[in-house]
Amino acid sequence: MWALAFALIIVLFQNLKNTPSEVEIPYSAFKAKLRDGRVNQVKVRPDLIRGEYKDDAGHVQHFRTLPMPDLKLVEELEAYHVQDFQGEADRSWLTSVVFNLGLFLLFFGLWWFFVIRQVQGGGKQALSFGRSRARRVDEKKTVTTFADVAGCDESKEELQEVVEFLKSPGKFEKLGGKMPKGVLLFGAPGTGKTLLARAVAGEAGVPFFSASASEFVEMFVGVGASRVRDLFDQAKKAAPAVIFVDELDAVGRHRFAGIGGGHDEREQTLNQLLIELDGFEQHQGIILIAATNRPDVIDPALLRPGRFDRQIATPLPHLKGREDILKVHSRKVRLGPDVDLSIIARRTPGFSGADLANVINEGALLAARRGKEAVELNDLEESLERVVAGPQRKSRIMSDAEKKVVAYHESGHVVVAKLLSNTDPVHKVSIVSRGQALGYTLQLPKEDKHLTSRSEISNRLAVLLGGRCAEEMAFDEVTTGAADDLAKASSFAIKMVTEFGMSEKIGPLSLKEPDREIFLGRDLSQGASYSQNTAELIDGEVKRIILAAQAMAREILTTHRKKLDDLAAKLIDREVLSGEEIDAIFQGAVS
Repeated sequence: MWALAFALIIVLFQNLKNTPSEVEIPYSAFKAKLRDGRVNQVKVRPDLIRGEYKDDAGHVQHFRTLPMPDLKLVEELEAYHVQDFQGEADRSWLTSVVFNLGLFLLFFGLWWFFVIRQVQGGGKQALSFGRSRARRVDEKKTVTTFADVAGCDESKEELQEVVEFLKSPGKFEKLGGKMPKGVLLFGAPGTGKTLLARAVAGEAGVPFFSASASEFVEMFVGVGASRVRDLFDQAKKAAPAVIFVDELDAVGRHRFAGIGGGHDEREQTLNQLLIELDGFEQHQGIILIAATNRPDVIDPALLRPGRFDRQIATPLPHLKGREDILKVHSRKVRLGPDVDLSIIARRTPGFSGADLANVINEGALLAARRGKEAVELNDLEESLERVVAGPQRKSRIMSDAEKKVVAYHESGHVVVAKLLSNTDPVHKVSIVSRGQALGYTLQLPKEDKHLTSRSEISNRLAVLLGGRCAEEMAFDEVTTGAADDLAKASSFAIKMVTEFGMSEKIGPLSLKEPDREIFLGRDLSQGASYSQNTAELIDGEVKRIILAAQAMAREILTTHRKKLDDLAAKLIDREVLSGEEIDAIFQGAVS
C-alpha cells in the first residue's frame, strides 16, 4: 500500500509538472497574433480557445482566451498557415466537479489509511494488553489422541473420565455427579504432561485453549488478572471447552512467600485464577488442566477440592511403559531387523518419555550420518550413551600418562562394582572422552527399583570412591579426576544422615530443610532447625560414612590388585570394553 501510494503521488506530480502555464489574453490580441503568423497551435472549444504562439524573442508561449462569435475563424486559421488546429470536447461543470472532487477524495482516503487507521491501531494495541494470548486449537485438526501417549496408563484412565464428562455430562449428572473444575498434572520434566493435555483435546473434540502461565504476567499492573478473565470469558462462550495452562508454578506459587507484599502482580493474577475456578460466578462446562514440575510450591488454595479437584501424577515410566514409549516414537523410523526395543527399554531405567524420544532421534541421526538404510541396534546403543554421557570428544587427545591414570580410575570403579553384592551390573567401561568426562563406567540395573537399602547405598559409595583409591594405589597420588565422584558420594552420605535416618548417632530423624521460598522477615530471622551440636554430629557422621566406603573400596582393590592391573592394561589397549568382555577378563583372572 505504501508503494502504491508513492507511485500515485509520482504520477500526479508528473502530470501537474507537465501541464504548461497559460497566459490569458484578449480575443483581439489573439486575432492580431494570428494575422502576424505567430500562432502555431490552436484548440477550439465552445467556451475556450487555447494554443501556442511565438513572442518577439521567438519563444513559445501558451495562451488562452474566451471565444466570440466568429464564423470565419477556421478560414483565417487556414489562411495564416496555422500548423495544428483542432476542436476540443466541451467540459461541462459536472466533469470539472467530479475531477476535482476525485482528487480530494483520493487525498482524504490516503490520509485516513495512513494516519487515522494507524492511530486507531495503536490504540487497539494499547488496549489489547489485557486480552488473553491463549491459542485456540482447532478440535477438528487435532491429531494427538491417547493412542499417542504411552507409559502412563493410570494417568490416561483418570483423564479418560474427564473426556467422558465433556462428551456426555448427562451420564454423570443423573447420578448427582459434577464435572471437575480443574486437573493438575505434576511430575518430572519430560514425563508427558503437555502431551496428555493435547490428547484430551483430541479425544474430547471440544474447543481447546492453550496458554503458558508466564504469558499472563507483564510489566503493566493488572494485565495478568485481565488476561485470566478474558481467557475464561472466551472459554465460556465456546463451552464445553478445555483450558490448558502450562508451567502453572509461574503464577501459582505460594502467596506472601517472597520479597514484596501481597500486591505483587503475580499474586493478583493468582487471586483472579482462584476466583475464576471457584468464585461466585460458576463457569459451567469449562475444565482447567494445568501442568507443573513443582507441585510443592503451588499455593494451597489452588489445590483444594472445588478448584483442582484432581491431581494426577505422571511418574517416570516402568519397563513395559518404556517399551511402549519407544514403539510410539519409532513409528516413523525405519528400524533394522536386529533392533529389539525391549533391550533398549531394559537399559534405560529412570528415563523419561522425552529422554526415550531423544534416544530414538539420536539413533536415527547416527544411522543417517553413517549412510545406513535403517537404524540398527548399535546405533541405538550409541545414542543411549550420547544421552547419558554426552557425545564422543575425539578431538580431546590425552597423553599416555593421562590415559593410564584414567584407565586405572575407571578400572577401580569396575573392580569394586563387580566384587560387591547389591550393585548394578557393569554394562560398559570406556576411556574415550564423552562430554565433560575423560572416561566413564556405565552401570545399568536389571530391574526398576523403588526402594534402596542402606547396604546398597554404602556399596554405591564404595564404587564411587573406587576410582580415587585405584589412582592412589597405582601412582601414590590422587588427581582432580575424582571431583564428580566425591560430589556424588558426599551428597549420598548427607542424605543418609539427614533424610533417611541411616546413622546410629543421629538416629531416625529427618533434619532436611523444607523446600520453600524464603519470606523476608520470617525465615531470615530463623536459623537451622537443629542445634550447633547436632550440626557437628552430622558432619562427623558424613565423614565417617565416606571414610568407611573408602576403606571398603581400598580393601577390595588391594586384595584383587591383579584384576585391577589386568583390566587397566586391557582398557589402555582397547579403550572401550563391554560387559561381556569385562566378564571374560575376570574369569581369566580367577582361573
